[in-house]
Amino acid sequence: MRYLHTMLRVRNLDAAMKFYRDAMGLKEVRRVDNDKARFTLVFLCAPEDESLFKSAPKNRGAPLVELTYNWDEEKYGEDRYFGHLAYEVDDIYATCAKLMKMGVTINRPPRDGVMAFVRSPDKHSVELLQKGGPLPPKEPWASMPNTGKW
Repeated sequence: MRYLHTMLRVRNLDAAMKFYRDAMGLKEVRRVDNDKARFTLVFLCAPEDESLFKSAPKNRGAPLVELTYNWDEEKYGEDRYFGHLAYEVDDIYATCAKLMKMGVTINRPPRDGVMAFVRSPDKHSVELLQKGGPLPPKEPWASMPNTGKW
């Protein structure tokens, strides 16, 4: 398992960039604007981690902070501004099966062979991402519904 990023929701992207980039000195290494879903993702890393980002597989550079800005105002409450931790795993199906055997609920099953979400006992979301390319769809995951929130 390899740590990837922590996602934080931000209300004002300009103010967040002023803090994380200008004041803290983090470097923007990737940006995604999604017009259809109306959000912007900004990935930042510490200057000393930039070489890790550049040498990692595409879109999996680490360790990063992901700022998520939803264009339409949302009321998250204090507990929802922290988004999730993300880890890359060797086999997403095996990892989810192991977690389920340990009593962990798979909130967003890895139906696509790429991504799953689980929650800690304290309700912190953890994203699991398949290392390399997606695995072929596989049951019971392919038809498993979402459970709860992530």
